[in-house]
Amino acid sequence: MNRLFRPAFALCALLSLSGPLTAPLAAEVETASLGGGEEERVTEVAGCVLTAKAICPGIDLRHRNLRSLSLAGADLRGANLMRADLRHADLRGADLSGAILDGADLRTAFLQGTRLSGARLRGANLEFARANGADLRQADLTAANLEALRADKADLTGANLEGANLQEAKLSLTNLSQANLEGAKIRFAIFQDALMTDCRSCPTDW
Repeated sequence: MNRLFRPAFALCALLSLSGPLTAPLAAEVETASLGGGEEERVTEVAGCVLTAKAICPGIDLRHRNLRSLSLAGADLRGANLMRADLRHADLRGADLSGAILDGADLRTAFLQGTRLSGARLRGANLEFARANGADLRQADLTAANLEALRADKADLTGANLEGANLQEAKLSLTNLSQANLEGAKIRFAIFQDALMTDCRSCPTDW
């Protein structure tokens, strides 16, 4: 037999003797075929079903894959979403007051009317997210990526945006009173009719 075919022949023989693939191996093959071994998206954690209007305050969702999940109107107050994958997730009207979202990926997420007062979003990625009318009072957005964020009429009173990337962000009619923008990148950002009373390092030419 040609040497090149021996490994393949041996593998086929082994599979024929051992029967069908076991569940774990089958799942592993499926994950590989989907490309990248990415963690499966979760829909239930600690008995809490993650759906729109779910009531899950304080839930631990660290590092979880929640991409494209609908959590509109959900109660996630004080939840831990550190480094969670929330790309394109629907969080419209959800309550995330006091939640921890450090390093979370919120690119293209829907955050219209979301309550994030007192939330921690240090180093979070909100690029191209939609956050019109969101409540971000006293939120910590230190070094967050807010490039091309749309947050018209959002409330950022007292928010910390130190070192944040706000390039091309749209913040028309936004309340930035007492906010801190020291070291923030604001090139091409739009602050039309924004309220900037006692704001630190807010632009003065709007």
